[in-house]
Amino acid sequence: FRKAQPYSGYEDYDFDVPVSTAGDANARFEVRFQEMRESLKIVEQALDRLEPGPVRDPDRRISLPPRSELETSMEAVIFHFKLVTEGFHPPRGSAYVATESARGELGYYLVSDGGSMPYRVKVRVPSLVNLQSLESACVGGLFADMVVNIATMDPVMGDVDK
Repeated sequence: FRKAQPYSGYEDYDFDVPVSTAGDANARFEVRFQEMRESLKIVEQALDRLEPGPVRDPDRRISLPPRSELETSMEAVIFHFKLVTEGFHPPRGSAYVATESARGELGYYLVSDGGSMPYRVKVRVPSLVNLQSLESACVGGLFADMVVNIATMDPVMGDVDK
């Protein structure tokens, strides 16, 4: 995603997407290490570009006031309380946002009826999708290799309880 459908400024960074044509556990292990190296390249570039000062969304409708304002401004305390207890009201509609996580595509589908709580939320987790390939990964292998295959797919078992 970060290369094909860049978001959050990824298009401004120089990095490669590690891939392998081999589908075995060793290839998945090597790709994971290459991904870590590429992530370090991105972090180093981001740190070089980081401007000093606070990192905060300037939109006060969705961003909590700075902690320093809570000590001196009653309006900030009230706004903080209202935002935390009531949330914000996005417009009616739906949206799907996919990002790249360490294990693959992480997607959120949200439907809003205009209230402060989502009408519907669906989370697409990569672990469930990745484990669908376990059967293919084990074809022709030993039963003992299943543990290695599962480990190199690196699933979060809490994700696959759907």
